[in-house]
Amino acid sequence: MGSLLKDRRAVALLLAATLTVMSNAIISPGLPGIATYFAATPNADLLTRLLITAPSLTVAVIAPFAGLLVDRVGRKAMLITGAALFGLAGSAGLWAPSLHVLLATRLVLGVSVALLMTAMTALVAQYFHGPERGRFMGLQMTFINFGGLIFIAVAGQLANHSSFYPFALYLAGLVYLPILYLCLDEPKSHSHEDGSHPTAQGQDGWPVVLGLGLALMALTFSTFYILPTQIAFYLGELGHTDPSTAAFMMVCVTFAAGAIAMVYPRLRATLGRGGVLGAGFVMLAAGFLLMSYVQLVPMIAAASLLVGMGPGLIVPTLLNSVLDAVPMRHHGMASGALTFSLFIGQFISPILTQPLISTGGFHLAFMVFAAAALVGAGLAVAIFRERTSGFARA
Repeated sequence: MGSLLKDRRAVALLLAATLTVMSNAIISPGLPGIATYFAATPNADLLTRLLITAPSLTVAVIAPFAGLLVDRVGRKAMLITGAALFGLAGSAGLWAPSLHVLLATRLVLGVSVALLMTAMTALVAQYFHGPERGRFMGLQMTFINFGGLIFIAVAGQLANHSSFYPFALYLAGLVYLPILYLCLDEPKSHSHEDGSHPTAQGQDGWPVVLGLGLALMALTFSTFYILPTQIAFYLGELGHTDPSTAAFMMVCVTFAAGAIAMVYPRLRATLGRGGVLGAGFVMLAAGFLLMSYVQLVPMIAAASLLVGMGPGLIVPTLLNSVLDAVPMRHHGMASGALTFSLFIGQFISPILTQPLISTGGFHLAFMVFAAAALVGAGLAVAIFRERTSGFARA
């Protein structure tokens, strides 16, 4: 890991990765206050929850096109454009005069995230190869989640003063611009496609690996995102109305994901890809199962820790597995597809959750999503591991 932190390209990409965790969850602590402020707006409860996942819809629409464009317009240029738009659109919540305008700015924010994530994934695929890429992705998850821990903790404190102050944190996208410009370089368009790297030509049956990876990514985030979209409301129902309490739960989530990512390479070597994926989904299920039965803040925090560990294992495993399998000439397309899958899962999460909450309360919603995560664990172990056995140690 130390050698990666000496690489200016790696450092720049790690900083850019911290932006992605802010795209949605950073405003979670202020959601009840925003809902109250715009209470006169029709359907304010649902629209307020959609503020978190609205960027995901735009990402899902834009990402496939961004994946096709990244190989043509350049990875570095796309990343810098995404960071600039992130800062401008994200911070627009400071001045948006209505809930509908605020929702529109969140959709624009999604465009920036699609550019950022697609360009980042494609740059990682060309800068790093084999075991080094696996180490970088583990480190990237650590930066994403510990960066998210800091940003969300600060957001919780800002939300105590105004529900809209957390939007100021999106200005970090503008702060990072000089670093990204100076530290990154544009890879040659046909770099490493001469077969000198194992991943240059891809693996047999790579479309199957890609399809399974996309399905599991969508399942992961449609399940996981019940926490940032609903935790503040769940805590309020239990009488814990302080925004900092909701922020604390999100801090638990990001801390757990960052901590588990630090030991990801060791777990990966011990359990294999299918085993790591299965463990991640089991942790998601255990977290929601526990949360469905507890009401005390310490126990909810423990459940949040379990939920956070899931994506910390699942995401780097899926990304690395797909990039290893897909031929390098298709990495842009694969990056866009993975980004689409991740964010469409986020977007549909409240749409799936809200009817469950209306029907049977939070208990029913948590139980259903726990069951869905267990299905994901079974698929990962029984199918994904078998399909990728030929490069399980890559």
